[in-house]
Amino acid sequence: MVIGNGFSYFHANYRKPNIKSEMLTRKFKITLKKVASFFSVIRGYNIWVIALAQYLSAIFILAPEKRALAILLDWHLLLIVVASILTIASGYIINNFYDAKKDLINRPKKAMIDRLVSQETKLKVYFTINCIVALLMFFISWRAVFFFSTYIFLIWFYSHKLKKIFLIGNITAAVLAVLPFFGILMYYKNFYPVIFAHASFLLLLIFIREMIKDLENMEGDLIADYKTIPVIFGEKITKTVITLLTTITLIPVYLLIEIYDVGYMDIYFYLSLIGLLLFGTLLWKATSKTAYLQLHFLLKLIIVAGVFSIVLIEPTVLIHGKKLISTY
Repeated sequence: MVIGNGFSYFHANYRKPNIKSEMLTRKFKITLKKVASFFSVIRGYNIWVIALAQYLSAIFILAPEKRALAILLDWHLLLIVVASILTIASGYIINNFYDAKKDLINRPKKAMIDRLVSQETKLKVYFTINCIVALLMFFISWRAVFFFSTYIFLIWFYSHKLKKIFLIGNITAAVLAVLPFFGILMYYKNFYPVIFAHASFLLLLIFIREMIKDLENMEGDLIADYKTIPVIFGEKITKTVITLLTTITLIPVYLLIEIYDVGYMDIYFYLSLIGLLLFGTLLWKATSKTAYLQLHFLLKLIIVAGVFSIVLIEPTVLIHGKKLISTY
């Protein structure tokens, strides 16, 4: 009996540390899942590309007369970039908040991951981030506070109302996507025409991407009563409009290749034309959501490639770093 009781006592005490360990492991796994969920909500995989694009644009396009090192060490610019990515992150949060039901239809797997974080938590983080952005911009200027406050409001208004309105939603989404670059443009006060040619090309690509997203999300948009072009006019007319917009991209591409000096970046624009030609061909063959997702990926690839190709404007910065240490 003593031996039996002793064994039972030993066994009970032996199990306790394992139970605690299992509980800690479970809590850790839940925490990791929530972190992954929030990363999915704010689309963290996109944000770092935007930050990189802002810095590369500042060095090679918006302030080419400045030393790269001076730009990298400019704490005002750092705050603007941080405010931009925080504002975009908060924009993804509020957009996810309003699109929760629609995403269950259009992106069921992603929606289930996103729902690991409660709607209440999303709103708390959303307001916290926006307060941080406003606080950071007080260190820059009142104009910066006004710019980002307006930007935050426009993102909310787009998510709440504008995105459901015919054509306005697509245009607003494209403008909001390029607006952070105008924040840096205002900071450097550089209004060269070549900058607007770059912006026009990017704006057109994003506008086309938004219409492709409408094609792939048509089922959810119908149920949620979104007045998109595919919902109102159907796939054929939407494809015609996208083809027209793709053709219009030739105008900024021509300007950037033939009129303005973009260094070796003209290689990217030639390749992007090939990519857009392939896109246009596949567009008219696409009939399924999977095909539209592939077209969406192709456009995203062209846009991201454009970010990295900015260094081709003056590749000597990467080759020997002359611009980093000299103003000549």
